[in-house]
Amino acid sequence: MTLPSFNLLAQSILSGIFIGSLYGLIGLGLGLTWGLLRQINLSHFGLVFLAGYLSYQMATVWKIDPLFALAVVPPLFFGIGVAMQWVLSKFAITPFNSLLVTFGITAVIESGIQGIWTADYRRLESQYNSMKVTVGSLYIPVPELVTLALSVSIALGVWAVMRYTDLGKALRAMAEDGPIAAAFGVNSRMLSLLLAGACAALAGVAGVCLALMFTLAPSQIFAWVGVVFAAVMLGGLGSALGPLVAGAIIGVSEAITMAVASPSWAPIVSFSLLIVMLLFRPAKAGA
Repeated sequence: MTLPSFNLLAQSILSGIFIGSLYGLIGLGLGLTWGLLRQINLSHFGLVFLAGYLSYQMATVWKIDPLFALAVVPPLFFGIGVAMQWVLSKFAITPFNSLLVTFGITAVIESGIQGIWTADYRRLESQYNSMKVTVGSLYIPVPELVTLALSVSIALGVWAVMRYTDLGKALRAMAEDGPIAAAFGVNSRMLSLLLAGACAALAGVAGVCLALMFTLAPSQIFAWVGVVFAAVMLGGLGSALGPLVAGAIIGVSEAITMAVASPSWAPIVSFSLLIVMLLFRPAKAGA
């Protein structure tokens, strides 16, 4: 093992922050659904990749600016999220059976993506691919910068809504004790639909960012589950800022590991951090 140069280490840390912001953005919607609706929604990952492929279709095939997808995909996915939650609300949903049901939905999405776009790797081609900002000897690709800006602004916006608005207070009350909240006039059914739609819209935003930063393949959907789950658990279920901070920590840790040791060691980092957290903070993790 050889120590990297200062520039390589700094660039690795920077890259880790950017990919960590994507972990946090994906984990934000997953964590809100898990923490507030008590549903482990694996279909969130399928929606992220579906949004990525729609962005690819718009940019590479239809030659539309990929950032335009940010105005089209999230509203579309909001409707999808509301429809899915409306169907799920007709049944007695527990965290365990929601995991099984949404796993099946993800498998259907994966098959649909493969049927339309095949199993080949796809890369979103746009003018942003080669654009970068240079700071001294460091460079920042524009897609990564867009992802970081969106992740931070969305996380701060969600945090402000949850902390300072009546809507946020109602959501927290619903998550704490639904029947008591309903007795005080909280419409839990409507809030559940709105929250599910908002989380699906977040999956849409994350999918656009994913397509800007990475190549896409249907087989990659479940490869993101472990690291995003770790970010959600480390950051706290239902937290707005926690997944973003945890994602950045995981991303930087993985990047440094790849620079100092080997890329093959990087996946171990997120799970090692999660195991340590579960050992020393079991109460908070369980919350």
